[in-house]
Amino acid sequence: MTFSDQFQIGSKEELIKAIGEMGFVPFFCNEIEGFSVEEHIAPGCWYDALGDGFWPAWEWKGPVIKETGCAYGKFLRNKAMYISAEWFPDFANYRRDGYDFDARYDDGLASYQDKEFFELLDANAPVISRVLKKIGGWYGKNGRKGFDSTLTRLQKQCYVVTSDFRYTTDRTGKEYGWGLSEYTTPEKLFGKKFTDVVYKRTPEESYERVVSQFQKILPNATRSQIEKILR
Repeated sequence: MTFSDQFQIGSKEELIKAIGEMGFVPFFCNEIEGFSVEEHIAPGCWYDALGDGFWPAWEWKGPVIKETGCAYGKFLRNKAMYISAEWFPDFANYRRDGYDFDARYDDGLASYQDKEFFELLDANAPVISRVLKKIGGWYGKNGRKGFDSTLTRLQKQCYVVTSDFRYTTDRTGKEYGWGLSEYTTPEKLFGKKFTDVVYKRTPEESYERVVSQFQKILPNATRSQIEKILR
């Protein structure tokens, strides 16, 4: 399966299959045509056409993360992407440039604000965004600024991932509304399956492996297009 193929994702199982076969599956449209769930979703599985409050592609997110052990976060041009358990260590090694977070900070490559945010999240993970905002003082109109930008940056660098989506419940226990993102670190979510292999290769070797996989699943894209979207 490649993204140049004519296929539709009409169920959670079909999404899981796509992630397993291709490794990298962006949720939203991006610069490379056809490279997203949004462009391959089956009719009735994207927006709530019937007005019943059920948005399938969104509802699948939490179960897909749990059932596949994949990584999910804003990894691609500040947009969400699924990355399979097989490919996430190489992708993280490339994005981290071989650094764990402490080493990145010690070498002056991360700000104190990022360090404070990361350590607070790590100490409370898994934690939903609303709770983390309250703990760290980012909540409310008079709260601290920079929550979203810092969170997005740490996701892009693969120090933070989405571990689930939590829903508000009514008096009867029925879930409603948008799922609230729950965050953690890859080290806590995946454990030794991640920590034992993430720095196994050099960042350059990991990058070339990732580019090669993108070339396989995007046969109509040029290397320059792929490298641009991976920055």
